[in-house]
Amino acid sequence: MPVTARSFGERQIRRFRSRLLAWFDREKRSLPWRGESDPYRILVSEIMLQQTRVTVVKDRYEKFLRQFPTVECLARARKQTVLASWSGLGYYRRARALHAAAKQIVHSGGFPVRAAQLVDLPGVGRYTAAAVASIAFDEPVPVVDGNVQRVLRRFLKRDLLNGQTWQVAAQLLDGGRPGDFNQAMMELGAVVCVPARPLCRQCPLAGSCASRGAEARRKQLPRRKAVLNFMLARRNGSVLLEQRPPSSSLMPLMWDLPTFAAPPRIEPALKLRHAITSTDYDVFVFTGRGRREARGRWVALQSAARLPLTGLARKILGRLELLAPG
Repeated sequence: MPVTARSFGERQIRRFRSRLLAWFDREKRSLPWRGESDPYRILVSEIMLQQTRVTVVKDRYEKFLRQFPTVECLARARKQTVLASWSGLGYYRRARALHAAAKQIVHSGGFPVRAAQLVDLPGVGRYTAAAVASIAFDEPVPVVDGNVQRVLRRFLKRDLLNGQTWQVAAQLLDGGRPGDFNQAMMELGAVVCVPARPLCRQCPLAGSCASRGAEARRKQLPRRKAVLNFMLARRNGSVLLEQRPPSSSLMPLMWDLPTFAAPPRIEPALKLRHAITSTDYDVFVFTGRGRREARGRWVALQSAARLPLTGLARKILGRLELLAPG
């Protein structure tokens, strides 16, 4: 027999909804995108929150919207300007897709209002489409992200196939407050029903949860280790930067410091650690003389922050106190 929310009965489902929403109304975090009804601002927040921590997004979200306050402003912007504003958030394909989506929205004459239409936008999948549609337009569609999956898996105390998870989420959804309900489910997974040590005593659903406790830790693949050696070449208030080729599989057209094939036999000017997805890097920065390359360019330090720098280049120049505020 397939697992569905209806296994609990309508009364239990109503209790689930009322307890969750009462908790959310009382305990929800104060976030800059909370209470928004503008679909553009909601879309920006959802794209930024993909694979990026809330604490990082909070500041960058408001800064991005000051620069691009409307979908029309974003659509008119140059791609390099958008990438520069995104610098430090990582996963730059999101910025490119958001820029392309803005152009498509403006070209079509308005924002799509249904999840089935929103998925046609570049970079928008089922989850993001449902989040925007439910929060901005009150469409009664569920959202399922990693947090919601964990909440439902624990609540039912069994693994669900992806299609089953969406089905259960749809049956539990409060059609009167779909946007708030979806945000409440994600919030519960983010701050209470957390992966390693869930705070069951704080959970509004603990009384009917089948698990009530931490899951067995899932085996994680060991992180890779790597070393990066960069050159810091300066002259007359400028720094040498190189632009990644358009064909690059990682961060195409972004600007970075030149690299050394082999580190020079001198002490580095800076040592730091940097993590990208599943790799931890030991980073060494050496002073050096600029070399001529097609992708190289001397950039005034006063204007470097306005370029689409890689997150690591921005971190290095910031640590060396060479980067002017962007």
